Amino acid sequence: MPKHEADHKGILKMSCLIAGQPVQSGKFHEVHSPFDNRLVGTVELADATHTESAILAGLAGGPKTTRYDRYLVLEKARQLLVERKESFAQVISAESGLAIREARYETGRAHDVLMFAAMETLKDDGQIFSCDISPSGKARKIFTLREPLALATAITPFNHPLNQVVHKIAPAIAAGTPVILKPSEKTPLTAIMVTELLYEAGLPPHMLSVVLGPTTEVAERLVKDPRVELVSFTGSVAVGKRIAAAAGYKKVILELGGNDPIIILEDANLDTAVALAAEGSFRNSGQRCTAVKRILVHEKIKDAFLSKFLEKVKEYTCGDPSDPETKVGTVISEESAIYLEQVVNKAVEQGAKVLYGGKRNGALMEPTVITDVPRDADMVVHESFGPLAPILTFRDIDDAISLSNSTDYGLSSGIVTNNMEYALRFIRELKVGTVNINEVPGYRIESSPFGGIKDSGLGIKEGVIEAIKCFTFVKTFSLPW
Repeated sequence: MPKHEADHKGILKMSCLIAGQPVQSGKFHEVHSPFDNRLVGTVELADATHTESAILAGLAGGPKTTRYDRYLVLEKARQLLVERKESFAQVISAESGLAIREARYETGRAHDVLMFAAMETLKDDGQIFSCDISPSGKARKIFTLREPLALATAITPFNHPLNQVVHKIAPAIAAGTPVILKPSEKTPLTAIMVTELLYEAGLPPHMLSVVLGPTTEVAERLVKDPRVELVSFTGSVAVGKRIAAAAGYKKVILELGGNDPIIILEDANLDTAVALAAEGSFRNSGQRCTAVKRILVHEKIKDAFLSKFLEKVKEYTCGDPSDPETKVGTVISEESAIYLEQVVNKAVEQGAKVLYGGKRNGALMEPTVITDVPRDADMVVHESFGPLAPILTFRDIDDAISLSNSTDYGLSSGIVTNNMEYALRFIRELKVGTVNINEVPGYRIESSPFGGIKDSGLGIKEGVIEAIKCFTFVKTFSLPW
């Protein structure tokens, strides 16, 4: 099966893949490094004809796979990823601008997704209901089983070029559902690499195609086509809502933005609070839906927290993503960095103070600490997708809960406290999908349920186990007993 190549300059030459076959369109998309704008790779693009071919290939099917067959594919893919983790990390860093240490960490997360998906493939998913449990009952039993959907589409973002892809593809494979992947045009190289890896691991080609091309010819057609039974999308709120409106009568899974707080109570261990706030704000260049977007600190401990936090932030060096010592690489583009710079400047105009960072160099945005941020500032009302750490204070737990719930988002949260009553109140009263006590908002394992409410999503959970359910439907049948 064809695999990508690199020219003598190391530039990757790739193509969209329709059921294992490379697209031949004569139209190419260039992928440049956000750090130095060098050409990292090219992708031969798909068009409307290729999109139709991908749909037909998925629907046509192929050899029927058993659970064990699908387990073997996922397990072999996991093994291959371990062997090639450094090459994957290098491509992730090159095309996204993420620090190489973050890219290497991401390969570990993707490994876990494949491992958990393989494990779940072998588990039974049925239930049994006795029917003689009421006065009107009968001596029968009702059984359930899960059957794969006919075809699904997965649309993935740029911020986790590998992990976001396998979080959608691996559960689909485990379920036995053919899927068409449309990756971000900003980071398509990793997506094509993992598609090739899955073919090599034995995945029947009809089970996976990867397409990239003009929105009207690829993404819109996949979203609107009634033959596609599920659209799984991770990305911005605006695009997610357009997809929901356009998709029609089909399943839609939306994992959208976040404005996640870390809430630091007056009894918090300050060293723990500082470490979590820094990691949550600056890992992955702050480009995570679950990154800390607001640091809410009890007014009594603000000064003590700030003193320790400013020292901690100095450890988050910003620079060349390929340098192993760099902790914060670029954001995805210079345009994104310019936007973040404008967000900071606007907050300053509204009365905020920059205590650390705030400078931009191309697509590099320094880790930035901002205090005295007004509660109605754009940077805390809307999602700022970058290494910004706005600090707000609150009076008491009621004020903290109100402030946390005051945005349109409801993805996740982190609470730093040793007071169990406080912890339980936050768990009960925060309008979010996840509450982590003494952890960052983004903490999870790859198999646990994940997802938000309000503008962060429809409340449908992802994570390997829940995603497998989404890629199937439940069939019931009954028998005399």
